[in-house]
Amino acid sequence: MAQSITPCLWFNGQAEEATNFYVSVFPNSEVLEVTRYTEVGPGEPGSVVTILLRINGQEFLALNGGPEFTFNEAVSFIIDCASQEEVDYYWEKLTADGGEPGPCGWLKDKFGVSWQVVPSILNEYLQDKDRERANRVMSTMLKMSKLDIAELQRAYEGR
Repeated sequence: MAQSITPCLWFNGQAEEATNFYVSVFPNSEVLEVTRYTEVGPGEPGSVVTILLRINGQEFLALNGGPEFTFNEAVSFIIDCASQEEVDYYWEKLTADGGEPGPCGWLKDKFGVSWQVVPSILNEYLQDKDRERANRVMSTMLKMSKLDIAELQRAYEGR
């Protein structure tokens, strides 16, 4: 079945650079198609208008839309991580070269796109019927920037 909703990321002339970056960071990612301006404009003929890409199975459209709009935390993309190694990898790659770490597993990459780098086990901990356990995990998470699975597990176990 074809994907029915495709997020469109609005860049100010950085769609190609951002696409190349994301394809290098995420496994199973590729550029699907590139659309370029023609002599009709409004951009420079031959320059990129849009790039359709797939990031680990999810299609996105990168658009060179201009300076009118910028990214903010109102929209973010969650990266579900199976291990601390994955958390560390995505955190390092996405905060590099001007990216900004944020609280509770959130970060902005060098293009201003917001990501949540989250270990898979976190939701299980937070949904535990034992509210004391869940509250300890929440309290611990709220003090973190990059999420640390071992520390979250210690909180969950009451150690």
